[in-house]
Amino acid sequence: MERQGLPIGIRQVSKRYGPVHALDDVSLDISSGEFLTLLGPSGSGKTTLLMVLAGFIRPDYGSLMFGDVEMIRVAPHKRNLGMVFQNYALFPHLDVAANVGFPLRLRGVARQEAGARVERALELVRLGGYGTRRVHELSGGQRQRVALARAIVFEPRVLLMDEPLSALDKQLREHMQIELRRLHETLGMTTVYVTHDQREALTMSDRIAVLHRGRIVQVDTPQHLYERPASRFVAEFIGESTFLPIEPCEGGYSHAGRNLRLPNGTAPAGCRVLMLRPERLQIVDGSPPEHMNVLQGRVQDVVYQGDSVLLQVELTGGDRIGARCASTRGAMAAIPQRGAPIMLGLSLEDTVLLADDDVP
Repeated sequence: MERQGLPIGIRQVSKRYGPVHALDDVSLDISSGEFLTLLGPSGSGKTTLLMVLAGFIRPDYGSLMFGDVEMIRVAPHKRNLGMVFQNYALFPHLDVAANVGFPLRLRGVARQEAGARVERALELVRLGGYGTRRVHELSGGQRQRVALARAIVFEPRVLLMDEPLSALDKQLREHMQIELRRLHETLGMTTVYVTHDQREALTMSDRIAVLHRGRIVQVDTPQHLYERPASRFVAEFIGESTFLPIEPCEGGYSHAGRNLRLPNGTAPAGCRVLMLRPERLQIVDGSPPEHMNVLQGRVQDVVYQGDSVLLQVELTGGDRIGARCASTRGAMAAIPQRGAPIMLGLSLEDTVLLADDDVP
């Protein structure tokens, strides 16, 4: 199978169900060969947008381009895209090879060529030799691979996936995330992936589009989305975070009467909260370094969580935050006990101020 991909252009796509805006003026460009994830909570519009791409839902208005071809009025079976559903949608009365080869049979591919392509697809998903197995003889992870092989066997230029890993247990799901990423790098198909799992999105994606109330509120790389969210909603949905109220003051912002130093010296107008990622806070012993903002408080609880320890801290002024530390022997020895005073440092690069609203 050759590397391939098709750029996708979405322009002002909207879909209403009565008074509800499932999609509200959505525009998005997806590059050829890109792995883009649609991420958001239930009801955000991510699955509706995927169904628009697949052709199962026709929007009220807007444009959808695959390359230079308008697709809005093109029937689903004529869009020549692969799709992996949440429940896999395999045929229980057919063996693995017949399931994978079904799209080729619909396209009239000769039997000998179809057999070779089925074997190649099964090898790609690491199920070589499984062609004669029945669906009921497979594990959940193997069924997911069969569904994926069926989606890629006819070499589509666009691959859509609707929460395909949600039925798997945690360990297998994490393994399959790496496998899907490997397969994408091998094939180079333009891939649009839907999930509500932020860790899954961060692991697999070239870029992530975060949806909220039918609108795209931020599109960015996983790292930039995590480290520089555009709104409090994105910061809360991507990763673990707490927020402290801040006040404008001469030259910038302050918290609890203490001025905050910022990485570039200034912050956008309208900021109302300081975002704190627990793992970015460091215990300070002695004089705080120049490159840090400092928060002082008292440890309320120490929670051991295996690979890390979560400290619940009440700051001077009454705000409560969490700080996460490594649970190595050396790090554990430096963790204050419950009731002890604590000083936490936040580097200037991790000092992120946000507006206190849902959507930027």
